[in-house]
Amino acid sequence: MVWSLTALLLLALFAWLSIVLSERSASGGASALEQKVLLMAYDWRAAHPGLAEVMRDLTALGSTAVLGLLCGLTVLFLALTRHIGRALLVAVAALSGVSLLSLMKGMFARARPDPAFADAAWAGWSFPSGHASMSALVYLTLAVLLASMRVRPSERLFLLGTALLLSFLVGLSRVMLGAHWLGDVLGGWAFGSAWALLCLALAQVLQRRHLAQ
Repeated sequence: MVWSLTALLLLALFAWLSIVLSERSASGGASALEQKVLLMAYDWRAAHPGLAEVMRDLTALGSTAVLGLLCGLTVLFLALTRHIGRALLVAVAALSGVSLLSLMKGMFARARPDPAFADAAWAGWSFPSGHASMSALVYLTLAVLLASMRVRPSERLFLLGTALLLSFLVGLSRVMLGAHWLGDVLGGWAFGSAWALLCLALAQVLQRRHLAQ
């Protein structure tokens, strides 16, 4: 119940951001805050040459290759240990998240920040951030599954905190590299977290029904 309500709140946030940013995208602009953050990130990279390298390392934690490998190995391990339901949950959450993300990027078609202020020329549409979306979805899903296997509250909090930290660092790196506007990352976090929580809530409902039969 708590997961479902949290997911709905996050989806509401994502919907609101989608409306606001799609209007700005139609007029070819970004908010004053987004522009300020973009310039601030550009100045910080210029003042600290090693910062961009650190951000590139962090952004790799949300890349398709890293998250795809992590999900694949997790699904394989869960299948080998006969946790078929959990394996299916990870696979379905990740694959459906990727599909929805691709559809939304094409639907909103928001341009990325000017490459002149970015660390590199990034391809594809900007909203929502794929790295922020999928890192939130994957890390949160895996953290909740692992936490469900632990009894001590401190261990559960550590796992969930680790997932949130990894997702935060990935999103931060996208802004710091000039790959996305701030709103793209906020929207990605909201979408990824909401989709993970909805998938987990649905899996819990299906499990309860199966046990009740």
